[in-house]
Order: sequence, then structure tokens, then C-alpha cells
Amino acid sequence: MRLYIGNLPYSMTDEGLEEAFAPHGELASARVIIDRDTGRSRGFGFVEYSSDDEGKAAMQAMDGHEVDGRPLRVNEAHERERR
Repeated sequence: MRLYIGNLPYSMTDEGLEEAFAPHGELASARVIIDRDTGRSRGFGFVEYSSDDEGKAAMQAMDGHEVDGRPLRVNEAHERERR
């Protein structure tokens, strides 16, 4: 299950995101999206769990959880529409 993580602190790294979500299950990937022009975080990222049950548990546990004073928004990720 792939989750969208919004409202991330701009200091968050891939490793930090993985560390925050690892207690909720086995992660396949964790990635903070970086702006290609500035090289800074865009304030959101994605994590992917091996199973849907782990993803749902992480979504419930982490939605609204504060990281560096910012409440995270955690939702199931949807495929991006083609332009």
C-alpha cells in the first residue's frame, strides 16, 4: 500500500521519513519529494508498505501526528493523472 504524506517539515529526509514510519510495518520505500529547481523538500513524500494492513495501521497512527511542530496528513496515494 502506498501512502501520501503531506505537511512534512522542510528539513525531513528520506531516512527521517523511513525512521518515522518503520515502527508501523515493513517499508518497501520512503521518499521525500525534492524540488528540482531549489533542491529543497516540497513538503510531501510517499511511503510504501509491503501489505495493506500495515499501510492502514500506519495511516491511522500517523495522520495528525506532529513532527517538528507540523501535523502530518496521511492518506492513501492515488496514481497521478496523465496530462
